[in-house]
Amino acid sequence: MGRLGLLLFLLGALGAQAEICEIPRLDSQLVEMLGRHLLPWMDRLSPEDLNPSIYIGLRLSSLQAGSKEDFYLHNLKLKYQQCFSGSASSDTASNCQTQVSMGQLALYLLALRANCRLAEGHKEDRLVSQLKRFLEEERKAIGHDHKGHPYTSYYQYGLSILALCLHQKRVPDYVVGKLLYAVEHDQLFQQGHFSVDTIAMAGLAFTCLERFNFNPDQRTRITTAIGTVREKILRAQTPEGHFGNVYSTPLALQLLMASPAPGVHLGTACTKARAALLASLQDGAFQNALVISQLLPVLNHKTYLDLIFPDCQAQRAMLVPASEAPSLSELPEIITVTLKVSSVTPPYERSLFAISGFSLEEILKWAHEFGGFTYETQTTLSGPYLTSVMGKVAGPREFWQLLRAPNTPLLQGIADYRPKDGETIELRLVSW
Repeated sequence: MGRLGLLLFLLGALGAQAEICEIPRLDSQLVEMLGRHLLPWMDRLSPEDLNPSIYIGLRLSSLQAGSKEDFYLHNLKLKYQQCFSGSASSDTASNCQTQVSMGQLALYLLALRANCRLAEGHKEDRLVSQLKRFLEEERKAIGHDHKGHPYTSYYQYGLSILALCLHQKRVPDYVVGKLLYAVEHDQLFQQGHFSVDTIAMAGLAFTCLERFNFNPDQRTRITTAIGTVREKILRAQTPEGHFGNVYSTPLALQLLMASPAPGVHLGTACTKARAALLASLQDGAFQNALVISQLLPVLNHKTYLDLIFPDCQAQRAMLVPASEAPSLSELPEIITVTLKVSSVTPPYERSLFAISGFSLEEILKWAHEFGGFTYETQTTLSGPYLTSVMGKVAGPREFWQLLRAPNTPLLQGIADYRPKDGETIELRLVSW
């Protein structure tokens, strides 16, 4: 009897009917088309562009990129092991480590696990020790009274605990306790809003700890927190079927798929989410590499928790790049987009001509070249993140919000959103 069958049997013996989150398989061609979006990203091998999530998503999917996949992992190893090896020069190591966040290092450890490797040996031990140091710094920033905030985010905090757990590394109770407290007291916010992604990541971390029976003194709180996470995610389902929004749904589904429970209508909620995902896929909503890499495992009935015992012998279909011959008869459509910044003095507003299909990032570059507009970005695994506009830098608890006039926040970043003709896009500095 498999693990799932045994779980259902035990629940049935207790008079409880477990609800399971199942996502019926989508059309294989649609899934392949989604996976094909990752291939161009795998050609970006500069250190700042390398994204461990891409490798993880493919390894937990029904798709593969062949030798390109192996070469990508090789480059990931070069980057992360060079950053934290004792052999690197002090200048190189210092510069590199400031560019690698706690969440990026955690994802790299997940990528190693996706390759069926545990963090063992001198090189990997350095990475584990560094991740533990990151977590300790975050714990101190939160403070003993829980009134502080992580330097990064609770999302990265939960991801780091998950990464250590998957490598069978124990995390002290006082570190886990900070994340438990945040779930118990509704502190998992991102930029001032309840974050489905963040609470789902916390739930995955707790589920891993529970399965390994780590932190036994916290076991009751961990089990209760998993139920709290599941309940909050289900309550966040929109009328269309997404959990929070279209881009937080894949990670939410990973948690729900790993968390069967009696009497919570998981089946109905997940069937509705599947229909919403299908509609979004057909509309071309998924372009961001990080979100695609979180969705591919779900479509293959897998989650990050499958990295506890990864199957590195599973058959996966080879991805082949799409061949698109450009049509010489089609001329590009010219659109008008108005760019507005009201958070600076004097306010900036200008209408620009652009080619239909341009990303907001390309329009910002065009505005800069046109003159009178300046901005700066920071590279993240989700894409470029605005840090400064017109010389005004976002503070520690501020961010540049993207809005479509008059007041609709954009769910996508500047590299993914493609304005339509006649739209006004506002960049607004907000506090949280």
